[in-house]
Amino acid sequence: MSITAIFWAAFAVSMLLALAIGYVLLRRQRLRRRFGPEYDRALHGGDGRGEAEQELRAREKRFATLDITPLTPDSRHSYAQQWAALQERFVDAPAPAVTGADELVTAVMAERGYPTGDFRQQLADLSVVHGRTLHHYRQAHEISTRVAPGEASTEDLRQAMVHYRVLFEELLDEGDGRHPQPAEARHEQPALADDSQQR
Repeated sequence: MSITAIFWAAFAVSMLLALAIGYVLLRRQRLRRRFGPEYDRALHGGDGRGEAEQELRAREKRFATLDITPLTPDSRHSYAQQWAALQERFVDAPAPAVTGADELVTAVMAERGYPTGDFRQQLADLSVVHGRTLHHYRQAHEISTRVAPGEASTEDLRQAMVHYRVLFEELLDEGDGRHPQPAEARHEQPALADDSQQR
């Protein structure tokens, strides 16, 4: 084989390798953009980057099979009124208000088309669109599990309401994937910020 042929063969191999690497990096970048902090969470929770990215792509495929629909204007209005009532209830009965917030968020998820039978699956399904604010839902849920045994302080309960509200407001938006920015960025001071001062 001539030197010229060897050169062009090596050049072709290097180009193919560069294209393959570029493709992998583009897929990785897309996953990072879509899942936000959930990308890093999956990375740290798995056995390597490849496995983590495979898991995230599997979530996308599952999500594509779900019939996620926006709420009707009447439903959004009704849920917003229910949330306002929960906020008022929090002042005198914080624990029941947090339990109600958990139930209300679950009800909104169900009406949007998200399966709600298993919490871990809820997180996986929500992560495809709400990955940037999903940590709020995790923290709220963790606090809500401490309500029944009476292990959550009033401040814990206040924080749970704040966390629930972030996901709640995103779920009330017209459609998944069309949020100009995460709800946590739209509301630097969520509701109930003053309730703890009143108590």
